[in-house]
Amino acid sequence: MDRSRFRSPLRRPRLLTAAAALALAASGLLAAPGAADPRPGDSPARAGALPAHALVGYLHTSFANGSGYTRLADTPASWDVIDLAFGEPTSATSGDIRFGLCPKTECPNVETKDEFKAAVKAKQAQGKKVLISIGGQNGQVRLATAQARDRFVSSVSAIIDEYGLDGLDIDFEGHSLSLNANDTDFKNPTTPVIVNLISAVKSLKAKYGPGFTLTMAPETFFVQLGYQHYGPGQWGADPRAGAYLPVIHALRDDLTLLHVQDYNSGPIMGLDNQYHQMGGADFHIAMTDMLLAGFPVKGNTANVFPPLPPEKVAIGMPASVNAGNGHVSTAEVNKALDCLTKNTNCGTYRPHGKWPALKGLMTWSINWDRFNNWEFSKNFDSYFG
Repeated sequence: MDRSRFRSPLRRPRLLTAAAALALAASGLLAAPGAADPRPGDSPARAGALPAHALVGYLHTSFANGSGYTRLADTPASWDVIDLAFGEPTSATSGDIRFGLCPKTECPNVETKDEFKAAVKAKQAQGKKVLISIGGQNGQVRLATAQARDRFVSSVSAIIDEYGLDGLDIDFEGHSLSLNANDTDFKNPTTPVIVNLISAVKSLKAKYGPGFTLTMAPETFFVQLGYQHYGPGQWGADPRAGAYLPVIHALRDDLTLLHVQDYNSGPIMGLDNQYHQMGGADFHIAMTDMLLAGFPVKGNTANVFPPLPPEKVAIGMPASVNAGNGHVSTAEVNKALDCLTKNTNCGTYRPHGKWPALKGLMTWSINWDRFNNWEFSKNFDSYFG
């Protein structure tokens, strides 16, 4: 997520090789529609009393972004998880994360720190989760050293403790995560920025215990693109391709929610070996199906990214046309939900299962939803009752 209204789409990835496609088809990996839900051992994270279907939204807390400042206390009860955007590092490699409220010169109606802390407690009393989101487009975080890792843990802890927050959202974008050339197995990563991030998050989880809420908001480039490309590879591909996969996999037992950003994305190949583009329900269906069905990384059927349970997956969408490329109408939102949770109202893409326990939706952002007369959150409330 970024502070500007739009970002250029990702470049089009290369086609899956014919050999990989044939291996995938021969493996029988992709089950027919109606396949069982999550695999054994993928027990849901303790979600801290989140409802069966949750609405996640980012609140522009340290900036206005043209959408107007929304005070935390004025955020409607529709929002179950509120991600405070953003905590950012003092430098890309320091690991030292800082967070502050929007300057009054930019946000004239900003609350005081004490008022903000009181609003956090009030939201928590209503059963809501308030998290610090680290990163965003401007907040590049590269934990390349043990010192940066340790500083990340201590500085994020300080923010959580000062404001009394429920946990952490990892929104690493840009060049925060990339893979070294010899790092080819997502189950056993060796790249320092990957290994240190995993270690840092595990330390935070251990410090705060099972009630700690952990969410992630990667872009499709870092997750679903891993079906075709993983790291630089032998052809010198983008080293960021699929770079979130080892982080998600290592933390899947600690993870509360994964909500990939299904926006600001280039065409991505789905499990049908066809490219899917933003702008309709099919893109969200295909991208979410990959998370719920699992997929072979870089087309290697001997190296499969295991499916996530639906209780840990939400779909990331822009709240309005102002919020980012890839906005869809509420009718298309509902088509995607119908198809994934009921296997009805599907378009050209047929998912490989039916997941009524799909957790819900994430959006960038609460501010842009307010700007758009709360259309996104009102539709969510109407759909899930």
